[in-house]
Amino acid sequence: MSVRCVIGVQWGDEGKGKIVDLLAADSDVVVRYQGGGNAGHTVVVGRQKFVLHLIPSGILHGRTCIVGNGVVVEPEQLFAEIADLESKGAKVAGHLFISERANLVFPYHKAVDRAAEAKRGDAKIGTTGRGIGPCYADKFSRTGIRVVDLFDRELFESRLRANVEEKNGILAMLGGEPVEFEKIRRDYAEYAKRLKPMVADTIAMVNDAIESKKRVLFEAAQGSLLDIDFGTYPYVTSSNSDATGISSGAGVPPGCVEQVIGVAKAYTTRVGSGPFPTELDDDLGNRIREIGSEYGATTGRPRRCGWFDLVGCRHAIRTSGVTALAITKLDVLDQLDTIRVCTAYKAGSRAVKTFPADLRTLEEAKPVYRDLPGWKKPTTEARKLADLPAAARAYLRELEKELGVKVTMVSVGPERQQTVLTDGKL
Repeated sequence: MSVRCVIGVQWGDEGKGKIVDLLAADSDVVVRYQGGGNAGHTVVVGRQKFVLHLIPSGILHGRTCIVGNGVVVEPEQLFAEIADLESKGAKVAGHLFISERANLVFPYHKAVDRAAEAKRGDAKIGTTGRGIGPCYADKFSRTGIRVVDLFDRELFESRLRANVEEKNGILAMLGGEPVEFEKIRRDYAEYAKRLKPMVADTIAMVNDAIESKKRVLFEAAQGSLLDIDFGTYPYVTSSNSDATGISSGAGVPPGCVEQVIGVAKAYTTRVGSGPFPTELDDDLGNRIREIGSEYGATTGRPRRCGWFDLVGCRHAIRTSGVTALAITKLDVLDQLDTIRVCTAYKAGSRAVKTFPADLRTLEEAKPVYRDLPGWKKPTTEARKLADLPAAARAYLRELEKELGVKVTMVSVGPERQQTVLTDGKL
């Protein structure tokens, strides 16, 4: 396949970073097309751990990496990430390109994000506080400032002044501290100088690569069940975090993607607020969290843990046209006697097999489970299909059957080599 994409088919944190890292070795161009610094893709190479927030995972392979127009970029965070990568030996200069059309995150976005979340109290959404939602809100209200605007001093300062005035008014109502126009102006004028060598017409770059039959890999952030349109609204992210966001977020034709790889954990996790029908709010949920080190790569917050949710996953597969599955963290279940999968939700007297749009239905839904035997054997040393215990393969076949998509990759640990390629022949 020349053009592929990797998306999460749960509530994020599925292990997309590792899967992209593996596929990037066989790609020419890796493109991030939505989200912002609220993402956290973890890649382990030997003894080194890389946590990427804005930069595509392909940077570790020296590939051409593109941050598309659908991403919102905070320069300070970007440069900190570059410095961390370079300190660990990665080459960034000449490999990373930022869309001139990408919107910028400013200090007032973060200030409004934090103040608004505090104001919500118990009804908070569970944002990362990194200003992503307010930045997208500015983008769609047509008051955002894009990367290209940094290089027109008069335009930039005019828009910045108007935005600072508006956001300081909002912050006053929310009880937040005001931001200072002059400091932001100086900082972003300096960022403009450092950004300029990386800024490009990425729409032309990506389309030229596709037309030249280069191997292009699109990388999503967050997960499909956090998609602004198809997720558990309003407890969602601020962009299309599934395959539907590729066209608008990178400027490519809708039909260009040949393979959509959906990544799912062998169980389910969620960070922040929002419905989670299969959540295990008990000792077993805590045990899975500790075994799987389920703490947010961006915020450090503990993740909520639960059983595999076929209803939500099937919904994500349908909306994105997933053609192959990568199952991660299978090894976390190695010690369990019984493993459950949710096949439907019970809503009142009804059994529901499609993902409800109604928030109350989701919050009150009771999972209908099917129990499967655990394998009670370690899988971390598995490198080929025959190395996996029979019960583990049976569990994966059950997921395949229910979801209607072949499992082509299985991750049994954080390192690159801890991966089993199945060729869809479980």
